[in-house]
Amino acid sequence: MAEKLPIPEVGSPAPGIKASTTGGGEFDLAAHRGEWVVVYFYPRANTPG
Repeated sequence: MAEKLPIPEVGSPAPGIKASTTGGGEFDLAAHRGEWVVVYFYPRANTPG
């Protein structure tokens, strides 16, 4: 089970995010520091959770 992180306060830095993309690549939020980024995710379709 993944570690549950606390919800950040409004205006605080986002937590580190590293994840696989749907195109088979890797996303690392730290690589986009200083840029506007929208992170949208949901559980994979047709899976429990």
